[in-house]
Amino acid sequence: MSAAEKTADTPLGDKIDIRRVRADDLSHVAALDQRVTGQAKPDYWQDIFERYATRRVDQRFFMVAESPEEKALLGYIVGEVRGWEFGSEPCGWIFAFSVDPDAREQGIGEHLFQAITEAFKKAGVQTMRTMVPRQYQLHMAFFRSEGMVAGPYIQLEKNLDD
Repeated sequence: MSAAEKTADTPLGDKIDIRRVRADDLSHVAALDQRVTGQAKPDYWQDIFERYATRRVDQRFFMVAESPEEKALLGYIVGEVRGWEFGSEPCGWIFAFSVDPDAREQGIGEHLFQAITEAFKKAGVQTMRTMVPRQYQLHMAFFRSEGMVAGPYIQLEKNLDD
């Protein structure tokens, strides 16, 4: 069984399965995202599923954590191998990540993170990146606890209404 499709022990002794997303998971992913963000984005998640679960699956990863006993979706992580933007060597990018608030602090996020880390390594990259809004302290603390630090790039933006 691959690292991306394994059963892992959480600190509480429960089991979780980490596997690639399936079409029947999509409504659960969208519902979890809406619960956490307060915004319904079903079209966004349909597009992400079509792009990251069905094409270039050797470099695009959409994984979910599931309780095997209850078949309940506990979290998800999405990323891809990208390269050459602004001179960057190919690297793994995580751009979506969430764990059910009622299931946090049980190792689920760490297992999702480790699964995508292994997938990126298998794809041949040695660096992984993400962006975190400054006000998302929970995400920042999680990624730092997994060994992520500030990288060599600075994100710049401009308000187009100015």
